[in-house]
Amino acid sequence: MVSMKDISVACGVSVATVSKALNNHNDISEETKKNIKQVAKEMGYFPNSSARTLKTNRSYNLGVLFVDASQSGLTHDYFARVLDSFKVVAEEKGYDITFINCSKSKNNKMSYLEHSKYRGLDGVVVACVDFDDEEVLELINSDLPVVTIDHVFNNRICVMSDNIKGMRDIVTYAYKLGHRRIAFIHGSDSEVTRNRLASFYMAMEEYDLDVNDEYIMESEYRNPRLAGEMTDKLLQLKEPPTCILYPDDFSAIGGMNVIKTKGMNIPEDVSIVGYDGITIASQLDPKLTTVRQDTENLGGVAAKKLISLIEKPKSTPIEQIIIKANMVTGSSIKKIIWI
Repeated sequence: MVSMKDISVACGVSVATVSKALNNHNDISEETKKNIKQVAKEMGYFPNSSARTLKTNRSYNLGVLFVDASQSGLTHDYFARVLDSFKVVAEEKGYDITFINCSKSKNNKMSYLEHSKYRGLDGVVVACVDFDDEEVLELINSDLPVVTIDHVFNNRICVMSDNIKGMRDIVTYAYKLGHRRIAFIHGSDSEVTRNRLASFYMAMEEYDLDVNDEYIMESEYRNPRLAGEMTDKLLQLKEPPTCILYPDDFSAIGGMNVIKTKGMNIPEDVSIVGYDGITIASQLDPKLTTVRQDTENLGGVAAKKLISLIEKPKSTPIEQIIIKANMVTGSSIKKIIWI
């Protein structure tokens, strides 16, 4: 196995200089760094992770806690893209990724926190879980560095999409196209849902629009079947909405299928709007109007903040970071002219 001493001999420098070059220290020139790294690569040098752990007291391993209610795992388009960008940035910074879980074995019961400590994780990102779960709260309240995605705790850094502006943009767009009877099928209770609902009501109030209680329905995120059932109920009302907002694009597809099954056309008979901006939304007929969340930025910022919390705990502030989302206009919503 090639050692730093071997590289130092080949380069004609000290072992200390080799170490500084491989760890990107600033007190040696870029030319020296480049030369040493090139020689190390050619000689097939790989840093010993055990030695690095002993020296730094870090494992360079980040945990990912991701459990959604539907058990969709990494087929969840939105969070799969968020976690992929998290992984990319983490690996660029020299960290590995480990998915953590709660062992249900009777003989080896470990909580999320115990699993994190068992794996020697330096920190954990928490996304799409039941944030009221006792074992999640145990992890949140531990001394382990933690960053959450889309949920705020006073003592933790949170990275979240701008759901308030995203929903306001949708209502504003529908209003400007002449829609006054706007329905909202929202997801199950969560911080994201509460923010979107509050923003919906604020925007409707701003435009002096009455909110028909019958137009507000609860479904589940990424449940096309249930969203379809809610859509059917809305369309059976004596005065149905002209525009229906959905909690995510998959739910919008469920609504779209029901509308078409009833022999109705989109947007001629009813307009629809999704949320998330997944790839398939642009492939639908009609192309779905939706809000595209910046998953690359969400995951990347979460990784940078978690690593900063690990490496610079005293100078890393506990803060909420809001990531901008952008509306993508399709052809699933039409202009209405009231006579």
